[in-house]
Amino acid sequence: MCAETPDYKQTLNLPKTDFPMRAGLPKREPAWLDRWEQIGVYDRLREKPGRTPFILHDGPPYANGHLHIGHALNKTIKDMIVRSHQMMGHDARYVPGWDCHGLPIEWKIEEQYRAKGRDKDDVPVIDFRQECRKFAEGWVDIQRAEFKRLGITGNWENPYLTMNFHAERVIAEEFMKFLMNGTLYQGSKPVMWSPVEETALAEAEVEYHDKESPTIWVKFRVSDFDLDESDRAEEEESIESRQAVIEAVEATRRKFMGAYVVIWTTTPWTIPSNKAVVFGAGYDYGLYEITGTPEECWASTGERYILADKLAAGTFARARLDEGMYRRIGDVTADQLAAMSLTHPLAGAEGGKGEWDDIRDFRAADFVTDEEGTGFVHCSPSHGLEEYELYRSLGMLEQVITYNVMDDGSFREDLPFFGGKRILKPNGKEGDANKTVIEKLTEVGGLLARGKIKHSYPHSWRSKAPVIYRNTPQWFAAIDRKVGDGNDAHGETIRQRALTSIEELVKFTPQSGRNRLHSMMQARPDWVLSRQRAWGVPLTCFTRKGVLPTDADFLLRDPAVNARIAAAFEVEGADAWYAEGAKERFLGADYDAADFDQVFDILDVWFDSGSTHAFVLRDREDGAPDGIADVYMEGTDQHRGWFHSSLLEACGTLGRAPYRNVVTHGFTLDEKGNKMSKSLGNTILPEKVIQQYGADILRLWVAQADYTADQRIGDTILKGVADSYRRLRNTMRFMLGSLGDFREEDRVDPADMPELERWVLHRLSELDETVQSGYRAFDFQGVFQAVFNFATIDLSSFYFDIRKDALYCDGDTQRARAARTVLDILFHRLTTWLAPVLCFTMEEIWLERFPGEESSVHLIDFPETPAAWRNLALAAKWAEVRQARRVVTAALEVQRVEKVIGASLEAAPVVHVEDETMLAALKSVTFEDICITSGLSLTADPVPAEAFRLSEVPGVGVVFEKADGAKCQRCWKILPDVGNHTHDGVCGRCDAALSEAGVPAA
Repeated sequence: MCAETPDYKQTLNLPKTDFPMRAGLPKREPAWLDRWEQIGVYDRLREKPGRTPFILHDGPPYANGHLHIGHALNKTIKDMIVRSHQMMGHDARYVPGWDCHGLPIEWKIEEQYRAKGRDKDDVPVIDFRQECRKFAEGWVDIQRAEFKRLGITGNWENPYLTMNFHAERVIAEEFMKFLMNGTLYQGSKPVMWSPVEETALAEAEVEYHDKESPTIWVKFRVSDFDLDESDRAEEEESIESRQAVIEAVEATRRKFMGAYVVIWTTTPWTIPSNKAVVFGAGYDYGLYEITGTPEECWASTGERYILADKLAAGTFARARLDEGMYRRIGDVTADQLAAMSLTHPLAGAEGGKGEWDDIRDFRAADFVTDEEGTGFVHCSPSHGLEEYELYRSLGMLEQVITYNVMDDGSFREDLPFFGGKRILKPNGKEGDANKTVIEKLTEVGGLLARGKIKHSYPHSWRSKAPVIYRNTPQWFAAIDRKVGDGNDAHGETIRQRALTSIEELVKFTPQSGRNRLHSMMQARPDWVLSRQRAWGVPLTCFTRKGVLPTDADFLLRDPAVNARIAAAFEVEGADAWYAEGAKERFLGADYDAADFDQVFDILDVWFDSGSTHAFVLRDREDGAPDGIADVYMEGTDQHRGWFHSSLLEACGTLGRAPYRNVVTHGFTLDEKGNKMSKSLGNTILPEKVIQQYGADILRLWVAQADYTADQRIGDTILKGVADSYRRLRNTMRFMLGSLGDFREEDRVDPADMPELERWVLHRLSELDETVQSGYRAFDFQGVFQAVFNFATIDLSSFYFDIRKDALYCDGDTQRARAARTVLDILFHRLTTWLAPVLCFTMEEIWLERFPGEESSVHLIDFPETPAAWRNLALAAKWAEVRQARRVVTAALEVQRVEKVIGASLEAAPVVHVEDETMLAALKSVTFEDICITSGLSLTADPVPAEAFRLSEVPGVGVVFEKADGAKCQRCWKILPDVGNHTHDGVCGRCDAALSEAGVPAA
């Protein structure tokens, strides 16, 4: 051996790659986007023949603002679904779309008008609609660029817009199917109404916030008591007994006459519209007498009040009456309550013009509770659904419906005392209606108590102003009426079809979505289709003048008229409905236009988006062959939004749900679990994340999260995601470097590979099943965790760690060629498996190895995995090998920490193995290579007391010994034969490799 050992580093086959450690994603990702567009990746995928279509139908975002983090989450999940199904052999088409009609855009244009001192009502409706269209077009372009920057693949050049002329035609046609099949009707019932926006709202347009409301306890006087006891009196045998019954009834009458039934409400403005009071038939009620009062109290000594016993004390406390100031003087039965007549507190008030002088209806109702209030509920059926339904079922709507509240939330001008008073101001703040009503009730002695309550209250999600229930004429789709279209395979009514679809035709991810949508569909009322606005698709129908809405010929149902409307909309869009002479044009020569009214309400925008299946899935060449989407995927709020309206609409026109799978994601919260809001300053903008980290880090955050629940995001979380990304990037970089000189002729057949390589192939066969089943189940968290753990634990920390020695130091050996063959197999699978998640990074890695103008990982399918790779017996054996290896590496780590050794190659431990099967397994492999030591001895001798053990691997003990020999200057193993070969300072293996490479001896 020479005095100076040659430098053998240049003779090692070390990884060589230009693939950078630092990704630089924010700057580099746009170039890949440009490249995909230039080579037409999306269009080239459509050209692949013989593939089964897979259609994810895009729930349209609203075209009126920059994207938020929820948009990024939503579109990324969709993209992963589309990309993964494409790479599993489908023709996975994705047509992005936008919701363009409706109040949010109209509201923005009105805001612009107000800022300029203009009045919307002074502008021709078509001009106004054109401004709305232009506004939506601008935001579509902005959002399209923002979505594309996230790496979302799709037909961006030809998206669907609900305001496209063909779309407006189809939306109108879908509405006219309801017109023709008998489910459309005009009715008058309480609907969610926004006084600020002056329109009805759908449930999906309402959100709940805390609101402080005035509360009042109002006195309704018992004005008559008519308990018919004549039958019981007649049954008495003597005149005296009959007279006693009559006197008892009269005594009861005197006891109740002049007493007060007390109601409690949080909406004082509804009191002028009161028509009834209801009670609970199953509760205990009592008659209470006031025996004393404090100062500043609205009750008087001697007054009598009827209250639910459970709620009496609380009610009197609100009236400032202590326990000693009232006493219970008798029971009040349900029969006695039903015998009473009540008068409104404003009855007979001077200046009231008799408005409230009629006797109020008084009866039992099952929606009364004894949990809060007084045990009595005041009824204004024009402003409450439960009251409305009660009196509808009784056939008494005509007697109890009022029209006291106008579109803007003000009382009708001729309403005594309250005319013109507003429930809300135009800015959404509290108006003067509640205050005025309370003052008038106080003046006439109609109050027992008042207060304030903070409670959850419905608000418009656009204006953020409170909403009210208001009775207005609206257009409805009847969901329990037989649909006259013959599509009865899944039910005769819309509700039946919807429930059957949920129960039998649709799979839900997560399953809880099924229960939620099912319960909503079971309980929902008829669908309110109409809105009182200007920007949208009109209700394209005509009504006969002088005919009641309940008459059979109230609505004009003529296919020829419908066809003329559809043809005009196809060419001119829905503006054609508002053009001069439209009524005469559409009615044609068969009808006298003077006999008909043209409806100018517009369709609920949820009808627009609910109809998209018709003009996207049915009508487009890249739609679904049968008009049914494979997947609808949106946030959990869409169970009452798009999932809901699409189900209702399709069940009314197709006879079933328009989707086979409903996938739902949760909301995005900050790191502390708080809802994001600008006021809290905790919003995370996708644009900022991309600028700092790159879109792939945002996509990886989506993949790592359980999207079926609420997710959290913030700086700390994103840093953790970036760390996972770096670890994965390093794994891929190692493979790229090791495959730089791989040639096809180097490929080794699996049957000729060492066991360790065949074990890797077995793991790949398991993982292939996990990945593809996970992608089919939309389980991206499960897929990524499985691949990430495999890459970082099975590969980086085990297989790569072991095979680095062979890859670096072996010559052209079967072992080294087998290892590179496996690396090539791993490369193709990991890059494609991860491409749906890390679309930019996997493209970068693919092009690093396979450059070319037409090359892209996104044009590749997941490779097929041979069944022969699966080897359960081999897997069981190597599970034991890895268990034993854990004990050895842990024992050596102790020595390294104590600085006995610097590296594991300095060791040659003795490993005691009690289990014969495990010992045989270890002896059948080169266990010192597996443990990365220079030597190792295996023995069945009992484990000595001083041996290192791991409690979770019983029966294995390690006694540390240092390796014997000299350090090979090429592979760094310490071996006895170092220095005894042709080349100085190397072991026999390295000497052979040097000779094979033609390296001369020193």
